[in-house]
Amino acid sequence: MRFASIASGSSGNCIYAGTNNTHVLIDAGISAKRIEKGLAEMGLKASELSGICITHEHSDHIKGLGVLARKYEIPIYATEGTIDEIRKVKSLGEYPEELLKPLCPDVRLTLGDLDILPFHIDHDAADPVAYRIQSGKKSVAVATDLGHYNQYTIDHLLNLDAVLLESNHDLRMLESGPYPYYLKRRIMGNFGHLSNENAGRLLNCILNDKMKYVLLGHLSKENNLPELAYETVRLEVDMGDCPYCTSDFYMTVAERDEMSEIMTL
Repeated sequence: MRFASIASGSSGNCIYAGTNNTHVLIDAGISAKRIEKGLAEMGLKASELSGICITHEHSDHIKGLGVLARKYEIPIYATEGTIDEIRKVKSLGEYPEELLKPLCPDVRLTLGDLDILPFHIDHDAADPVAYRIQSGKKSVAVATDLGHYNQYTIDHLLNLDAVLLESNHDLRMLESGPYPYYLKRRIMGNFGHLSNENAGRLLNCILNDKMKYVLLGHLSKENNLPELAYETVRLEVDMGDCPYCTSDFYMTVAERDEMSEIMTL
């Protein structure tokens, strides 16, 4: 199984997961050209994709969807609420409506040799989900746009081999930054985004003997720094009360404009 971030940040998100036989994207929030370039770096063509799984309808998660759908007729999977909102986005242009395939949280989707489990998250969107993807005994997850987490979230992220986890903002940078008050409250609220500190705390809850890779993603351009996200999460883990430390796995920050390393499980 392979797992990689093609792009991750507040300006655009697209994550790849797949095997030798089946290839999927989680979100398509950058241009189709950039997605094609990222896939090419893995020796793949967009025409080989079995599907695109959308977390929610915000532009940084669907920006390239229209072009990919028109050009390659790739099935698009999302919840009913998300699909309804995608249909309203005029900037995506015309594409075959039959490509939009509804799915339900906690109901497994099988594409080739991948089992994909969407699960509910709290975010200010119509019906957002995160995704857990499994092939054989290997499991990865993409969990971003989390206003907060609870035991349900933790349960869906247990026993992973790799995870891309939101580490969106530094609280002090956000509080003292240029955003208007209402936007700061939205980001810090239960339907906003996960702070660096909370990313570290959630990671403490899901670390296990199998965990090989941790990607910190969906960083805010204005309210975070890659080195700050990394160091804050590292301290939360290394000084926390879980039995693991960051030397037990590989952790890095997914970049907004560059592909991550390709992680092979």
